Amino acid sequence: MRLKGKTAVVVGAGQTPGATIGNGRAIALLFARQGADVLCVDRDGARAEETAAMIAEEGGVAGALAADIAKPGAGETIVAAALARTGRVDILINNVGIGGGGDAPAHLIEEAAFDRIMNVNLKAMWLTTKAAIPALRAAGGGAIVNISSLASIAGANMLAYELSKAGVNRLTTHVAQANAKYGVRCNAVLPGLMDTPMAMAATVRGQTEESLRELRNSRVPLGAKMGTAWDTAHAALFLASDEARFITGVLLPVDGGMSSRIG
Repeated sequence: MRLKGKTAVVVGAGQTPGATIGNGRAIALLFARQGADVLCVDRDGARAEETAAMIAEEGGVAGALAADIAKPGAGETIVAAALARTGRVDILINNVGIGGGGDAPAHLIEEAAFDRIMNVNLKAMWLTTKAAIPALRAAGGGAIVNISSLASIAGANMLAYELSKAGVNRLTTHVAQANAKYGVRCNAVLPGLMDTPMAMAATVRGQTEESLRELRNSRVPLGAKMGTAWDTAHAALFLASDEARFITGVLLPVDGGMSSRIG
């Protein structure tokens, strides 16, 4: 019960359909198991409701909200819904991110794809954070955990995605410094190669799922096996909990050692 008595907002709590579990759903389930009242937010309301129902089936407490953070006023709507549930916001998980759709190296990327990805992955995350900070301060402090990516510090094929996640890293350290005196912490998790539905769907490129999984596994130093959404969720749990009360502005790789390789 590491989050007992806390209200957690998990943005991106639904997931792309698939055989495995996604980061947002795993985070929402784990936080509820640890005692949090979880508001599951997703642009697909049915997916948010499904996550909330899974929590309820386990005896946890959760609500669901359909909201697209790329739309004007969505951040304020999310915070208002959380305050209506419990009167406070203690934790914000920013787990929204998109890619593909024309993303490519700098000399090939489509301008429309650049704008769309930057808007969702960076601008919309900032606007959600902006809306939540007053509530977190009013609660006497709290935690923001942004789900970034190893692509924020590595990669060469997805310019917009890489830049947007690098921006998330700087957003994280900025918010950490600007809100430290108010007791509001902000950290980021940088997942590496993960076996999640969205990650697998985004990189199929004509391969079978089995061959793609083998290829991705072979690139991971630790055990030659990808991580799962539960690895992301446990890192987020630590950073959101009081166990990390003296940790802010940290960019935590959860990548099986990939970021530690040089050369």
